[in-house]
Amino acid sequence: MIYPIVAYGNPILKKEAVDIVEGEDVKPLIKDMFSTMEHASGVGLAAPQINKGIRLFVIDSSLMLDEDSEEKGIRRAFINPIILDEYGDDYGFEEGCLSIPEVRAEIIRPEKLTLEYYDENWNLKEEEFSGLTARVIQHEYDHLEGILFVDYLKGLKKRMVKSKLIDISKGKVPTDYRMLYPI
Repeated sequence: MIYPIVAYGNPILKKEAVDIVEGEDVKPLIKDMFSTMEHASGVGLAAPQINKGIRLFVIDSSLMLDEDSEEKGIRRAFINPIILDEYGDDYGFEEGCLSIPEVRAEIIRPEKLTLEYYDENWNLKEEEFSGLTARVIQHEYDHLEGILFVDYLKGLKKRMVKSKLIDISKGKVPTDYRMLYPI
């Protein structure tokens, strides 16, 4: 099933998501989330972006990497994740979001993180991630905390995207995928 992507302005994107009950069968939802993400040409998708306020996201960071990249991407689901630590040098990278089409901005984030999470079989894991994979995880994790990448913008940059954000919330943005706009 392909879900519509929740557009900027929907209150669910600003709410902290709740933990999933351990052991719940989320494999069908994970499969649908990967299908939805791929249909929209994304590299990550958090459950709030499909109107589900639960702590789950999927990523495929290999889609961001060049063929000659030394970094290896991953395709994985993360259930009830907790960032234990973020470290390394801060660096800027231009981010976008399926819920905020046609808006991109450079966001500064640490280059590495340690994450505790459950995989789709409810195995508890603790792993370190770096580079673009860490970046995608940080972005999707923010969705679970009710934070959008545009929330990091300040001053002139924030004012420059304000009218685009209003247009998105009113459904005045072209996309190649279905969107769910605020009412």
